[in-house]
Amino acid sequence: MVRSVPRLVIAAPSSGSGKTTVATGLMAAFTARGLAVSPHKVGPDYIDPGYHTLATGRAGRNLDAYLCGTELIAPLFAHGARGCDLAVVEGVMGLYDGAAGQGELASTAQVAKLLRAPVVLVVDASSQSRSVAALVHGFASWDPGVRVAGVILNKVGSDRHEEMLREALDASGVPVLGALRRAPRVDTPSRHLGLVPVAERRADAVDAVRAMAEQVRHGCDLDALFALARGAGELTGAAWDAAEAVVPPPALPSPALGAAPPDPRSRSARPRPHTPDGLGPGGPKTVALAGGPAFTFSYAEHAELLTAAGADVVTFDPLRDEQLPEGTRGLVIGGGFPEVYAPELSANEPLRKAVAELAFGGAPVAAECAGLLYLSRELDGQPMCGVLDVTARMDERLTLGYRDAVAVSDSVLAAAGTRMRGHEFHRTVVEPGAGAAPAWGVRAPRPRVEGFVQQGVHASYLHTHWASVPGVARRFVERCLTS
Repeated sequence: MVRSVPRLVIAAPSSGSGKTTVATGLMAAFTARGLAVSPHKVGPDYIDPGYHTLATGRAGRNLDAYLCGTELIAPLFAHGARGCDLAVVEGVMGLYDGAAGQGELASTAQVAKLLRAPVVLVVDASSQSRSVAALVHGFASWDPGVRVAGVILNKVGSDRHEEMLREALDASGVPVLGALRRAPRVDTPSRHLGLVPVAERRADAVDAVRAMAEQVRHGCDLDALFALARGAGELTGAAWDAAEAVVPPPALPSPALGAAPPDPRSRSARPRPHTPDGLGPGGPKTVALAGGPAFTFSYAEHAELLTAAGADVVTFDPLRDEQLPEGTRGLVIGGGFPEVYAPELSANEPLRKAVAELAFGGAPVAAECAGLLYLSRELDGQPMCGVLDVTARMDERLTLGYRDAVAVSDSVLAAAGTRMRGHEFHRTVVEPGAGAAPAWGVRAPRPRVEGFVQQGVHASYLHTHWASVPGVARRFVERCLTS
């Protein structure tokens, strides 16, 4: 059963400790042993899951308690881990760091508790010896609900250094399950928004993942780690299902006198999934999904929800493809790095014209962050699609953080008044012109409106996770029929 899948959460005292190296290396090392490994990432990060996918051959999936709600963490995990022998969950930031000012919300610690999973703490030991015991003791005892069950020492300098670290930790009660030497060759290059995505350096990324696996295999006790994973607590409840999620909530009849009302959360109370009119075989249903090196930010559940709503999701690469997929009735453009590829995107004039024709024809278009930039008139002086009367440019200031948002205009994604949570992460700014209504009202860090709604276009800087409000996928596909 999915609920009994062995699982580990790989956490650290802080960012930069080596979580990605260890988590990705473990995924690859266990996959090389013939195990089906389910990869997960705490938080909104899109880049690390690409390395996880490379390591396991399975879609890397995010577990974000802020974007999706705590109630969806275990179901989404179970959905991704179906049929797997082991699940490895890479944490975010430090173990107890989460959404600013909201306690443990969206922290690795909270997700570990929701998954009833043991935590392995990755410690950068490069500048300490005996102090490592105090650090580990503090993290292990801070929250009794979090089970810090092992330590992996990273960036160990020598055999003698490792010996001192192990001696210090002997009395901590937390076993050392691995010790990794400094190894620059497994480092992955970074730029202004973090690691360079796999899609931009696939050959080098394959070598890096292979090196991570080799380092972990030699430095970690894989048998002990797997035994620890098998001791995870049992999860209850059903796995998330896209086909069930897109079904509209039922209008429940009034119960008979004296009878208990049906529980709307139970499966028996929900109608079975159906195919919307016009989306059967041969129907007009193609939704084009931007991909390739310039548009690498997309949650796997978005395509699954669109498919469950009746669409044929076809991925295309705006750097190479000069036309949209045949029969395209809707377009989804997620995040990524268009600023890095602005000259190439601009040079693909046939596709820019095709996107503009589709949008001006009223077809549904959903664009997030990079997608917003691609729909602008220009980005850093390079002509883009010209769908929106805005110009975009790189900026020195990083805009980063979770956002509570409410739709302020009816759009192809949401009716006005719909509440969603999102995440901003960019170093660009847009200077709007005229002709579009705002998409979202955002309350923090300051009240403002954000994004653009114009005909069938919904474009915004906010990254959202549609599993939290699956009706947006159903609404989008329905609009594909009427555009």
